[in-house]
Amino acid sequence: MTALISRDELKAAIDAGTVTVLDALGGEYYAKQHLPGALALVLADVDAQASTLLPDHDAAIVTYCSNPACPNSGQVADRLAALGYTNVRKYRDGIQDWVEAGLPIESA
Repeated sequence: MTALISRDELKAAIDAGTVTVLDALGGEYYAKQHLPGALALVLADVDAQASTLLPDHDAAIVTYCSNPACPNSGQVADRLAALGYTNVRKYRDGIQDWVEAGLPIESA
């Protein structure tokens, strides 16, 4: 099971520039709104794109999707772990929690 990261921990890591954030929703959801600096990476694209987007297998990576009911972030995190990424965590509460907390978002 993927380790979790809290909203406050994630915000601090984003602010410090010490994490790569992955939006596991992709597509129109990513275009509409995503966490600051987040890259879109859906499960179907992990095998093809991970080595290009994430060259450092030991870098801090956080996946997220919409909310705790959404399975996408866990699926992407699990696949990355299977590919040898060693520091993957999941922001379980997702963008819904981020927006409700009044934190900044970006759009494409």
